[in-house]
Formats: sequence, structure tokens, C-alpha cells
Amino acid sequence: MAGTCRINRGLYRWVELAGWTARLLVFAFVGLQGTGCGRRPDSGESETAVPRSVEEQRKRPDLRKGDQPIKLSEPPRLARASEPPAPARTSDGKTTGADNAADEGKQAATEVASSEGSGVDPALLDPAQATGQAPDEYAVKFETTKGDFIVDVKRAWAPLGADRFYNLVRIGYFSDVAFFRVVEGFMAQVGIHGQPEVNAAWRRQSIKDDPVTQSNKRGYVTFATSGKDSRVNQFFINFVDNSRLDPMGFAPFGKVRDMSAVDKLHAGYGESAPAGRGPQQGRIVSQGNVYLRAQFPELDYIKSAKLLP
Repeated sequence: MAGTCRINRGLYRWVELAGWTARLLVFAFVGLQGTGCGRRPDSGESETAVPRSVEEQRKRPDLRKGDQPIKLSEPPRLARASEPPAPARTSDGKTTGADNAADEGKQAATEVASSEGSGVDPALLDPAQATGQAPDEYAVKFETTKGDFIVDVKRAWAPLGADRFYNLVRIGYFSDVAFFRVVEGFMAQVGIHGQPEVNAAWRRQSIKDDPVTQSNKRGYVTFATSGKDSRVNQFFINFVDNSRLDPMGFAPFGKVRDMSAVDKLHAGYGESAPAGRGPQQGRIVSQGNVYLRAQFPELDYIKSAKLLP
């Protein structure tokens, strides 16, 4: 190719002294041969472009899962469905304001009322009964499909989080609740209830953030969030040192005594959809365990949780 380039440059110098007929012949010759000059190995259609950054590598087709680019494990976020829905809009594009809020309240009341006779414990449908202050220290025993583990909670670490966790356990919230997002080398997330009626009752019951006083190291237990002051009912257990979560506001409130059972939780589904093969959090909120057991039969569950004396 380099030889061709030298030949063509010589021809171009020759045509400067030649007439138009000679020039046309030379141009025809060059067009057939191709100059071969100036082509970069990473810019041609027939060449494989060399990624210039990590971001480009993550976008290459051969580094994708299905039609989604591979991503680093995302922080433990709450389901989008648990966040306030967008305001309704009229035909002229304006929000309905108070009318929309009233309709939303009626919808929530209807969802809760429909649970009467469904076998759901009434205590789970009344968050107002779950606002007591927790002891300075307490322990919770979890029975799961992979064995038991105990979480030791220190209220001083995250007072509001410790209070919420205490009250959820006290009313029996963590019963038949799935570990729906278990990512090896990261964490195990749990807390969306198996009954959609219960999720409807709790979706607006967020608590304010606590200062981060402990680090998200292996075995530490922390509430998931969807932003500022958004903790509700989902928590996660760190498999490894995830101290990168500390500056994001994830405040641990307890620690698992023995991680043996937690380490056995099924992690085959990996990340939640759409980034991975795991369940969609919004569908768990709206469809509960019916959806999980039909499409993700290998998930592990909390069978029960109780306060230890």
C-alpha cells in the first residue's frame, strides 16, 4: 500500500507538466487502483473500530446483554412505581391540580378497601400503627428459605431507619417477602410486599434521611432509596465493602451476625430488569408474589421476622 502511495504521488507530480489528456488518463488510473493513502485502521467500514474509552467498550454490540448495555451495579433504589405518579393532564395540557390529588386519594382508598376479605392482616394496611420509637438496641431473627440469620440494630447509627425497621418487624410486615434483587459481589435487596394491597397502603409512607454514621461494609443492613427522604420498606444487605454508597446517603442501621444464610441466597437472576434478568420492581409492586412465583420460581424469601427478647 505504501508503494502505491509513492507511485501515485509521482504521477500527480508528472501531470503538472502534462496536458489535459494526460491528466485524464492519470486520474482514471488512480481511480481504478485506489490511493490507499490516509486510511485509519479504526475508522473504515471494513475495519473493527478500536474503542477509545470504557464507555465505548460498554456500548459495543458484543458487550451487550440482549439489547441492553452492560452496566455497573446500580445503587439499591426503590421501585419507580412507589414514587408519586405524574400529575394528570387535561386536554389542553394543563395539570388538574387538586382534582388529580383527590382522584389519587380515592384510588388508594379503593385499593385498600378491596383488600377486605383478601386475608391481609389489617395491621399491614395501616401505617399509622407503625410509628413507635425503637429501643436503643434490638435484634431481629429472620427465617428464610435458605436458613436463619439475625440482624443487630443500633438506633444511634440511624434513628429514623431503626424506628421504621422496628415497626415493620413488629406488625409482621416481613412475611413471605422475596429477595427480588440479589447481585453477587454487591448486595441482596428485599422489602416489596407480596400483597399489592399492602404496597398500595405503604407507597406514600417515606421517612426522612438519617446522617450516614456507619459504612456499607459486608454484613451491614441499609434501607434502599429513590432519592432524598424516600426510604419506605425496602432494605439491603451488603455482600462486600460497598463504601462507595456512603456518600450517596445510604445509612446503615444494623448488621448481620452471621452471613452464612445470606450468602446462599439465589443470585441467578442478577440485576433487576431492564439492566438484568431479574424481576421488574414495578410489577412486583402491582402484582406481588403471583408475578414472582410464576416467572422467577428460584427466588428466596423471608418466611418470617420477629424481635428477639
